Amino acid sequence: VARMKLSDETYYGKEANEAFFSVSQYKDFCKCEAMALAKIRGEYEQPTTKAMLIGTLVDRWFEGTLDKLREESPNIFFCRNGALRAEFRKADQIIKRVQQDERFMQYMSGEKQKILTFEMFGAPWKMKMDSFVEGICITDLKVVQNFKSLAFWRYDLQGAVYRQGCFANGYGLLPFYLAAVTKDKVPDFDIFQIDHPTLDMALREIKDRMPRFMAVKASLEEPNYCGVCGYCKSVKKARIRNYSELLEG
Repeated sequence: VARMKLSDETYYGKEANEAFFSVSQYKDFCKCEAMALAKIRGEYEQPTTKAMLIGTLVDRWFEGTLDKLREESPNIFFCRNGALRAEFRKADQIIKRVQQDERFMQYMSGEKQKILTFEMFGAPWKMKMDSFVEGICITDLKVVQNFKSLAFWRYDLQGAVYRQGCFANGYGLLPFYLAAVTKDKVPDFDIFQIDHPTLDMALREIKDRMPRFMAVKASLEEPNYCGVCGYCKSVKKARIRNYSELLEG
Protein backbone atom coordinates (compact mmCIF):
# COMPACT_ATOMS: atom_id res chain seq x y z
CA VAL A 1 0.00 0.00 0.00
CA ALA A 2 1.77 3.09 -1.24
CA ARG A 3 -0.71 5.64 0.14
CA MET A 4 1.10 6.62 3.33
CA LYS A 5 3.56 5.14 5.79
CA LEU A 6 2.00 4.73 9.20
CA SER A 7 3.67 5.17 12.58
CA ASP A 8 2.41 5.19 16.18
CA GLU A 9 2.01 8.96 15.84
CA THR A 10 -0.03 8.91 12.61
CA TYR A 11 -1.93 5.61 12.95
CA TYR A 12 -5.06 7.09 14.59
CA GLY A 13 -4.91 10.41 12.73
CA LYS A 14 -7.53 11.84 10.38
CA GLU A 15 -5.38 11.33 7.28
CA ALA A 16 -4.86 7.64 8.08
CA ASN A 17 -8.57 7.11 8.75
CA GLU A 18 -9.43 8.72 5.42
CA ALA A 19 -6.85 6.61 3.56
CA PHE A 20 -7.45 3.22 5.20
CA PHE A 21 -10.19 0.98 6.48
CA SER A 22 -9.60 -0.68 9.86
CA VAL A 23 -11.55 -3.15 12.00
CA SER A 24 -12.96 -0.38 14.18
CA GLN A 25 -13.94 1.70 11.14
CA TYR A 26 -15.60 -1.32 9.52
CA LYS A 27 -17.55 -1.96 12.74
CA ASP A 28 -18.57 1.72 12.82
CA PHE A 29 -20.01 1.37 9.31
CA CYS A 30 -21.92 -1.73 10.45
CA LYS A 31 -23.44 0.21 13.36
CA CYS A 32 -24.23 3.47 11.55
CA GLU A 33 -22.86 4.66 8.21
CA ALA A 34 -23.52 8.34 8.99
CA MET A 35 -21.66 8.09 12.31
CA ALA A 36 -18.72 6.27 10.68
CA LEU A 37 -18.43 8.99 8.03
CA ALA A 38 -18.64 11.79 10.61
CA LYS A 39 -15.83 10.16 12.62
CA ILE A 40 -13.63 9.86 9.51
CA ARG A 41 -14.22 13.53 8.69
CA GLY A 42 -13.42 14.58 12.25
CA GLU A 43 -16.96 15.88 12.82
CA TYR A 44 -17.79 13.47 15.63
CA GLU A 45 -15.82 11.89 18.44
CA GLN A 46 -17.18 9.02 20.49
CA PRO A 47 -17.13 9.75 24.22
CA THR A 48 -14.54 7.74 26.16
CA THR A 49 -15.92 5.61 28.99
CA LYS A 50 -14.24 4.66 32.25
CA ALA A 51 -14.35 1.02 31.12
CA MET A 52 -12.37 1.91 27.98
CA LEU A 53 -9.79 3.78 30.05
CA ILE A 54 -9.16 0.76 32.30
CA GLY A 55 -8.43 -1.24 29.13
CA THR A 56 -6.09 1.53 27.93
CA LEU A 57 -4.05 1.35 31.13
CA VAL A 58 -3.60 -2.43 30.86
CA ASP A 59 -2.72 -2.07 27.15
CA ARG A 60 -0.11 0.57 27.90
CA TRP A 61 1.47 -1.55 30.63
CA PHE A 62 1.94 -4.45 28.18
CA GLU A 63 3.35 -2.02 25.59
CA GLY A 64 5.75 -0.62 28.15
CA THR A 65 4.41 2.91 27.63
CA LEU A 66 2.68 3.52 30.97
CA ASP A 67 5.22 6.21 31.94
CA LYS A 68 4.59 7.99 28.65
CA LEU A 69 0.86 7.95 29.43
CA ARG A 70 1.61 9.44 32.87
CA GLU A 71 3.25 12.39 31.06
CA GLU A 72 0.57 12.70 28.35
CA SER A 73 -2.53 12.72 30.55
CA PRO A 74 -1.57 12.93 34.23
CA ASN A 75 -4.87 14.47 35.34
CA ILE A 76 -7.07 11.75 33.85
CA PHE A 77 -5.42 8.68 35.37
CA PHE A 78 -3.16 9.84 38.17
CA CYS A 79 -3.35 11.80 41.45
CA ARG A 80 -0.91 14.60 42.22
CA ASN A 81 1.35 12.20 44.09
CA GLY A 82 1.63 10.02 40.96
CA ALA A 83 -0.57 7.21 42.27
CA LEU A 84 -3.39 5.81 40.13
CA ARG A 85 -6.80 7.36 40.80
CA ALA A 86 -9.15 5.08 42.78
CA GLU A 87 -11.41 4.35 39.80
CA PHE A 88 -8.48 2.98 37.81
CA ARG A 89 -6.94 0.75 40.48
CA LYS A 90 -8.77 -2.17 38.90
CA ALA A 91 -6.23 -1.93 36.04
CA ASP A 92 -3.40 -2.29 38.54
CA GLN A 93 -5.08 -5.35 40.05
CA ILE A 94 -5.54 -6.94 36.60
CA ILE A 95 -1.88 -6.34 35.68
CA LYS A 96 -0.61 -7.83 38.94
CA ARG A 97 -2.79 -10.92 38.48
CA VAL A 98 -1.97 -11.78 34.85
CA GLN A 99 1.72 -11.10 35.47
CA GLN A 100 1.76 -14.18 37.69
CA ASP A 101 0.48 -16.46 34.92
CA GLU A 102 3.13 -17.96 32.68
CA ARG A 103 0.83 -18.91 29.78
CA PHE A 104 -0.95 -15.55 29.66
CA MET A 105 2.38 -13.71 29.62
CA GLN A 106 3.73 -16.10 26.97
CA TYR A 107 0.88 -15.29 24.58
CA MET A 108 1.41 -11.57 25.20
CA SER A 109 5.20 -11.80 24.77
CA GLY A 110 5.37 -11.03 21.03
CA GLU A 111 6.20 -7.81 19.21
CA LYS A 112 3.89 -5.10 20.60
CA GLN A 113 1.65 -2.83 18.52
CA LYS A 114 3.05 -3.96 15.17
CA ILE A 115 1.46 -1.95 12.35
CA LEU A 116 0.68 -3.54 8.97
CA THR A 117 -1.03 -2.12 5.87
CA PHE A 118 -2.45 -4.19 3.02
CA GLU A 119 -5.04 -4.38 0.25
CA MET A 120 -8.23 -6.38 0.83
CA PHE A 121 -11.49 -6.48 -1.16
CA GLY A 122 -10.42 -3.50 -3.27
CA ALA A 123 -9.58 -1.22 -0.34
CA PRO A 124 -6.45 -0.33 1.64
CA TRP A 125 -6.51 -1.50 5.28
CA LYS A 126 -4.45 -0.80 8.38
CA MET A 127 -4.07 -2.88 11.53
CA LYS A 128 -2.15 -2.74 14.81
CA MET A 129 -1.49 -5.95 16.77
CA ASP A 130 -1.18 -6.17 20.55
CA SER A 131 1.21 -9.12 20.34
CA PHE A 132 2.68 -10.66 17.19
CA VAL A 133 4.98 -13.68 17.17
CA GLU A 134 6.22 -14.16 13.61
CA GLY A 135 5.31 -17.56 12.21
CA ILE A 136 3.50 -18.51 15.44
CA CYS A 137 0.42 -16.44 16.31
CA ILE A 138 -1.43 -13.15 16.69
CA THR A 139 -2.79 -12.31 20.15
CA ASP A 140 -5.11 -9.46 21.03
CA LEU A 141 -5.53 -8.33 24.63
CA LYS A 142 -9.11 -7.82 25.83
CA VAL A 143 -10.13 -6.38 29.20
CA VAL A 144 -13.85 -7.24 29.44
CA GLN A 145 -16.81 -7.21 31.80
CA ASN A 146 -17.18 -10.98 31.35
CA PHE A 147 -16.13 -13.68 28.88
CA LYS A 148 -19.58 -13.81 27.24
CA SER A 149 -19.10 -10.24 25.97
CA LEU A 150 -16.21 -11.45 23.75
CA ALA A 151 -18.79 -12.85 21.31
CA PHE A 152 -21.00 -9.76 21.57
CA TRP A 153 -18.17 -7.45 20.43
CA ARG A 154 -17.57 -9.55 17.30
CA TYR A 155 -13.85 -10.14 17.76
CA ASP A 156 -14.14 -12.76 15.03
CA LEU A 157 -14.20 -9.82 12.58
CA GLN A 158 -10.98 -8.48 14.10
CA GLY A 159 -9.35 -11.91 13.94
CA ALA A 160 -10.36 -12.32 10.28
CA VAL A 161 -8.82 -8.97 9.30
CA TYR A 162 -5.63 -9.50 11.33
CA ARG A 163 -5.10 -13.00 9.97
CA GLN A 164 -5.64 -11.73 6.41
CA GLY A 165 -3.33 -8.76 6.97
CA CYS A 166 -0.53 -11.04 8.16
CA PHE A 167 -1.13 -13.36 5.20
CA ALA A 168 -1.03 -10.42 2.73
CA ASN A 169 2.29 -9.34 4.26
CA GLY A 170 3.84 -12.78 3.75
CA TYR A 171 3.54 -14.11 7.31
CA GLY A 172 1.21 -17.01 6.43
CA LEU A 173 -2.22 -17.88 7.88
CA LEU A 174 -1.55 -17.53 11.61
CA PRO A 175 -3.82 -18.63 14.46
CA PHE A 176 -5.62 -15.79 16.26
CA TYR A 177 -6.04 -15.66 20.04
CA LEU A 178 -7.75 -13.37 22.52
CA ALA A 179 -5.90 -12.97 25.81
CA ALA A 180 -8.96 -12.03 27.85
CA VAL A 181 -9.16 -10.80 31.42
CA THR A 182 -12.32 -9.74 33.30
CA LYS A 183 -12.96 -6.77 35.57
CA ASP A 184 -14.43 -9.01 38.29
CA LYS A 185 -13.55 -8.32 41.92
CA VAL A 186 -11.13 -11.21 41.49
CA PRO A 187 -10.12 -11.00 37.79
CA ASP A 188 -10.70 -14.12 35.70
CA PHE A 189 -8.52 -14.72 32.65
CA ASP A 190 -8.00 -17.22 29.83
CA ILE A 191 -6.75 -17.50 26.24
CA PHE A 192 -9.49 -17.97 23.62
CA GLN A 193 -8.63 -19.20 20.13
CA ILE A 194 -11.00 -18.18 17.33
CA ASP A 195 -10.73 -21.10 14.92
CA HIS A 196 -10.10 -20.76 11.17
CA PRO A 197 -13.66 -21.73 10.03
CA THR A 198 -15.10 -18.96 12.24
CA LEU A 199 -12.57 -16.47 10.83
CA ASP A 200 -13.37 -17.62 7.26
CA MET A 201 -17.06 -16.94 7.88
CA ALA A 202 -16.32 -13.48 9.31
CA LEU A 203 -14.13 -12.69 6.29
CA ARG A 204 -16.96 -13.61 3.90
CA GLU A 205 -19.26 -11.28 5.80
CA ILE A 206 -16.74 -8.42 5.44
CA LYS A 207 -16.33 -9.13 1.72
CA ASP A 208 -20.10 -8.91 1.18
CA ARG A 209 -20.45 -5.54 2.91
CA MET A 210 -17.34 -3.77 1.65
CA PRO A 211 -18.66 -2.58 -1.75
CA ARG A 212 -21.40 -0.59 0.01
CA PHE A 213 -19.09 0.82 2.73
CA MET A 214 -16.45 1.79 0.15
CA ALA A 215 -19.06 3.63 -1.91
CA VAL A 216 -20.33 5.51 1.15
CA LYS A 217 -16.81 6.40 2.29
CA ALA A 218 -15.98 7.70 -1.22
CA SER A 219 -19.20 9.83 -1.16
CA LEU A 220 -20.58 7.89 -4.12
CA GLU A 221 -23.64 6.88 -2.09
CA GLU A 222 -25.50 8.60 0.74
CA PRO A 223 -24.94 7.13 4.21
CA ASN A 224 -27.80 5.55 6.15
CA TYR A 225 -28.60 7.00 9.57
CA CYS A 226 -29.37 4.46 12.30
CA GLY A 227 -31.35 7.09 14.23
CA VAL A 228 -30.38 5.82 17.68
CA CYS A 229 -26.60 6.32 18.11
CA GLY A 230 -25.03 9.33 19.81
CA TYR A 231 -24.16 10.94 16.48
CA CYS A 232 -27.67 10.57 15.03
CA LYS A 233 -29.18 12.06 18.18
CA SER A 234 -26.69 14.95 18.02
CA VAL A 235 -27.82 15.97 14.50
CA LYS A 236 -31.53 15.03 14.60
CA LYS A 237 -34.44 17.46 14.27
CA ALA A 238 -37.61 17.12 16.30
CA ARG A 239 -40.57 15.43 14.63
CA ILE A 240 -44.20 14.86 15.60
CA ARG A 241 -44.77 11.33 16.91
CA ASN A 242 -47.76 9.40 18.14
CA TYR A 243 -47.86 8.72 21.89
CA SER A 244 -49.30 5.25 21.23
CA GLU A 245 -45.96 4.04 19.77
CA LEU A 246 -44.56 4.26 23.33
CA LEU A 247 -47.15 1.77 24.52
CA GLU A 248 -46.37 -0.88 21.90
CA GLY A 249 -44.46 -4.01 22.86
